[in-house]
Amino acid sequence: MKREIAKYVSECDVCQKVKADHLKPAGMLQPLAIPSWKWEDIHMDFIVGLPRTQKGYDSIWVIIDRLTKSAHFIPVKTIYHAKTYAELYIARIVSLHSEFAYNNSYQKSLEMAPFEALYGDHVYLRVSLMKGCEREVGTKIHRPFKITEQCGPIAYRIELPPQLAAVYDVFHVSQLKKCLRVPEEVVDTSQIQIEPDLTYEENPIKILDQKQRTTRRTKINFYKVQWSNHSEEEATWEQEEYLQTKYPGFLLTTANEYV
Repeated sequence: MKREIAKYVSECDVCQKVKADHLKPAGMLQPLAIPSWKWEDIHMDFIVGLPRTQKGYDSIWVIIDRLTKSAHFIPVKTIYHAKTYAELYIARIVSLHSEFAYNNSYQKSLEMAPFEALYGDHVYLRVSLMKGCEREVGTKIHRPFKITEQCGPIAYRIELPPQLAAVYDVFHVSQLKKCLRVPEEVVDTSQIQIEPDLTYEENPIKILDQKQRTTRRTKINFYKVQWSNHSEEEATWEQEEYLQTKYPGFLLTTANEYV
């Protein structure tokens, strides 16, 4: 039972939206992958401010292979443009180290990463999509959205509703939170009218079950009622007398349908 209770609490939709995380955002720092072959991945830097040579060179372009740590030091000028550097790279680096290759080796992805998410999974969105006062006082995490595509190692495209068509649908993993259980029914809280005393009106919408309890003198009818803004799992048992007094037309229109 302890395990079932812990699982139920961890999958609570409200808790997943409101409870603060005590971990650093995932995906902010990504280690560089180890190159599989020499001169496949390089680093480069510039040493500038050097005395000008007779040929006009005043800088050194440093290109280092990440795998072997071997380096090339190419004299350059600060007035060079990108096209000149590209021609130099081909002439001084590609001509020496390049070779035809076909990468057909299996690339094992990160397993059990904190921000792991797969196509078809659902995630919560940490970015506030509201404006004005609602942005400040509303929940910071919104209802689950479906992942449709992985855009790079740490970004995902999610399926947004039509009313959010103007929002860019690609988000960094630090703005996503894995959804442990997708709620069967998601209530649109924007349609609920909040009263000044922070309450809202609820109305019965459906009868799910019926039972009768017999006392010494009378029989009392009970109805299992589903309320507006609530799912069937949150239905409550109410006395027939209470429903007739509080919602006089409800039983007349729904009791026959249930029967």
